[in-house]
Amino acid sequence: METVIQQLINGLFLGSIYALLALGYTMVYGIIKLINFAHGEVYMIGSFIGYFLINLGGLGFFSALFISMIASAALGVVIEFLAYRPLRKSTRIAALITAIGVSYLLQNVMIFFFSPDVRAFPQVIKRTTYSLGFIKVSNIQVLILVVSVILMILLQLIVKKTKMGKAMRAVSVDPDAAQLMGINVNRTISFTFAIGSALAAAGGMLIGLYYNSIDPMMGVTPGLKSFVAAVLGGIGIIPGAALGGFVIGLIETIATALGFSDFKDAIVYLVLILILLIRPAGILGKNIKEKV
Repeated sequence: METVIQQLINGLFLGSIYALLALGYTMVYGIIKLINFAHGEVYMIGSFIGYFLINLGGLGFFSALFISMIASAALGVVIEFLAYRPLRKSTRIAALITAIGVSYLLQNVMIFFFSPDVRAFPQVIKRTTYSLGFIKVSNIQVLILVVSVILMILLQLIVKKTKMGKAMRAVSVDPDAAQLMGINVNRTISFTFAIGSALAAAGGMLIGLYYNSIDPMMGVTPGLKSFVAAVLGGIGIIPGAALGGFVIGLIETIATALGFSDFKDAIVYLVLILILLIRPAGILGKNIKEKV
């Protein structure tokens, strides 16, 4: 029982990373109905930017985190402008194939320039472990959870309280009507990509600090699981993406605690299938009937 409780605590920290990534998926889908499969690669590139800023630039973790988020936001805007905007009026399958292509392109560009080798992420924050009875929590885990929650709250405030947030909600409902009301749709979509990419970069740096390693393929599995988290919570719904991320993190760690660590990925996808059979729109999603 003690092991299960400890793994549940660990699941909250892991789930917060999945939640950050899932938010990027769900925001982009909510705006332009596109699954941005290059999102995991932005997460990976964000961790590499932080790695070089700390190692070569001599910056502290939080300074590197901020710059990495800004640079990754710019990368997200460039990806949207070059790869997705020209296909906005195309079929969904064309956009989907392009997203997969961008994902592989970014992976191979990073492998070409930086090699496929695993690099040790600089441990600029000394790891300290706190014991509360039989529960052990490190300061890095607490940092991951606190930073993730702060970023989620800031995102919610941006979406609900700012002019750009209102524009995002309007475009997600009806982009043509939003444009008629004077909203710059292109700028709003670019802003959405920027925010999602910045969150992904934060997740990449936090996970690099936690596991002490990064590599050009590190975004593949977390990217897929975060997509699962977004679908699980309700694709296109911001609170649903956050909830889905925490649920996936808890499922993984519970599977590990019960001795099924080799099958944890399969269990995650199995739970997704079961929930979607019961609630096809996800945990917080609503079934909407479409007229033919």
